[in-house]
This record gives sequence, structure tokens and C-alpha cells, in this order.
Amino acid sequence: MNEAVSVADNIDISIWGLVLQADLVVRIVMLLLLMLSIFSWAIIFEKITRIKTLNKLANNFENTFWSGIKIEKIKDDIGINPVHPMETIFLAGIKEWELNTKNKGHNILDLQILEQRIERSMVSSLNKEMEVLEKNTNFLATTGSSAPFIGLFGTVWGIMNSFQSIATAKNTSLAIVAPGIAEALLATALGLLAAIPAVIFFNKISSDTNRYGNRLEVFLNDFTTILSRQVSKK
Repeated sequence: MNEAVSVADNIDISIWGLVLQADLVVRIVMLLLLMLSIFSWAIIFEKITRIKTLNKLANNFENTFWSGIKIEKIKDDIGINPVHPMETIFLAGIKEWELNTKNKGHNILDLQILEQRIERSMVSSLNKEMEVLEKNTNFLATTGSSAPFIGLFGTVWGIMNSFQSIATAKNTSLAIVAPGIAEALLATALGLLAAIPAVIFFNKISSDTNRYGNRLEVFLNDFTTILSRQVSKK
């Protein structure tokens, strides 16, 4: 009994103490979960900030676009380096329009083909921009689905160590099994700590990204209509 009490006195049950006393496998699990959590939070902050900035830039661009300023003036102001997807889509459409409307003599079939080219060019730009915006988002989904199981593996391993400690010491005292159980619970906690924010913010970022993508599609359709009218006048 005294021996068990002596062992208990030497156990550090703080989080850092549990990490230092943990088995190598459990340490690896904890480190992996910590890395997943750090990468997830980095992606979360980057995506939320990026989408918020893009929406502000889109507001400014749409205000300018619908203010009555000529398309050519907007194009000149953007230059050759668009700073956000809506400008990229705009330039893709206007360049295709200018490239194919230099000749005056278009028949109806030519105009239809031109409209299709303009739309395809802008849709292609839209898809590329959305692909860039959605990059690394799936990492959050992967973390959310896998982190609990990684933590569970650490839990099982820690409990196995506890039973091994009981068999080795031939003592069922809590002081013998406490370290392994504590390691197991800590691994579980880290798994949940990585998974819960990843799942929550994956849903939020996906929703915000979809809304922004829909906004780009609306602009694309409106701009396609405007360019179609311009083409029909030629």
C-alpha cells in the first residue's frame, strides 16, 4: 500500500506531465493530432479572411460596374493584373469579346458561336478561381472525420499500457493504472479538439464559398447578357 502511495506521489498528472510520461506511440498520436489542429486553424483563418475580403472587393466592383461607367474604362482600370475572381471573369469575357468582334460582318450563326465562346471563357475562369478558393478546404473534412479515430487509437494504446502495468506490478491500485488511463483520455481529448472545430468551420467555409460562387455566377450571367447585346448591335 505504501509503495502504491509512493508511486502516486511521483506521478505528474498535468497535461505536460502526461505528455512527457506517455508511451512513444501515444506521443506520436498526440503530435499528429496537434499538427492536424494547427494546420486546420491556419486554413480556417486564411479561408474566412479571404472570403470576407473577396466579398468586399466584389461589392466595390459591382458598384462600379453598375454605376454606368463604360466597360472599356473598367477594363483599363483593372489592367492586366486582376486582384479578385470577379475582375478575372470580367477580363476573360471582355477579351474574348474584343478578339472576336474586330470584323463587322457577322452573320447570326457567327454571333451565336461568339456568345458561346464568351460564356465558355468566363465559365472556365470561374471554375479556375473557385478551384483556387476551395484549395485545402477538404483538409478540414479529412481532419474532422479522421481525428477522432486517431485519438481513439491513442486511447486504446494507453489502456493497453494500463493493463500491462497491472500485469507487471501485480497490483490493481489506481496509482498503477492512472498514468495509462490519463494518457488515453488526453489522446481522446486532443482528437476531439482537432475534429470539432474542423467540422464546424468546414461547414461554414463551404457555405460561404458556395454563396460567393453563386454570386460570381450571377455576375457572369448578367455580363454575358450585356455582351450579347453588344454583339447583336455589330
